[in-house]
Amino acid sequence: MKLHPLFFLFAALSLQAETSQEHDIAKISEAMGHLIGKNLEALGLDLDVEAIVKGLQDASSGKHSPMSEEECVQAIAVLQEENFSLLAEQNRQEADDFLAANKKKEHIVSLENGKLQYETIKEGFGQVVEPYNSPIVRYTARYLDGQIFGSVDEDELISLDETIVGFSKGVVGMKEGEVRKLYLHPDLGYGKQSHLLPNALVIFEVEVIKADGSADAQTASKFDDIPPQILQELQTDETASLQ
Repeated sequence: MKLHPLFFLFAALSLQAETSQEHDIAKISEAMGHLIGKNLEALGLDLDVEAIVKGLQDASSGKHSPMSEEECVQAIAVLQEENFSLLAEQNRQEADDFLAANKKKEHIVSLENGKLQYETIKEGFGQVVEPYNSPIVRYTARYLDGQIFGSVDEDELISLDETIVGFSKGVVGMKEGEVRKLYLHPDLGYGKQSHLLPNALVIFEVEVIKADGSADAQTASKFDDIPPQILQELQTDETASLQ
């Protein structure tokens, strides 16, 4: 396994900056061990640490590795793929179990054959979001363990036909000012392409600021503010100019 090239650059610069100082080799060696450990942790594999230490000792004494570098890289790739598939299967089962139990709770509304649920946190009283709208929203996205992987604290225009299915279906029907908590099964969420966790159930807390913030809606709202008599005169003038 290779360390990132930036590690060696950092190490070289650090040593160069301290050439006039006495080095604590034991401390540097231990710190390097921590860096290697972090790289190993990033792989997400349950490796044998004692065997890794033995490999370091054997390499420093000139002994041959039990595998070539290419074989080692390929073996690690296989392990990662196996772990990924196992984690995806476990997360999917966890999502199924959670939604099955969650639908029995009071105030939970089930949609899409139980793969999309929501609860209303705050009632709204404005215009309703339609499937063809582009609402302005604020939201927080998290996993079941509470880990946040996305958050929008400022108003953001969302095109419903460009978002994940569960989000768009869960937002449709919300009123302006309403806050919903959406529970998305991976089939209607990110599936195996989830940001961090494959096949994880995701939870969105969404607030609708404006039901439709599209350019067409903004133009229409401007005409709504014009008195009917003036609007009729404008339309008459426009028709005359086209003749």
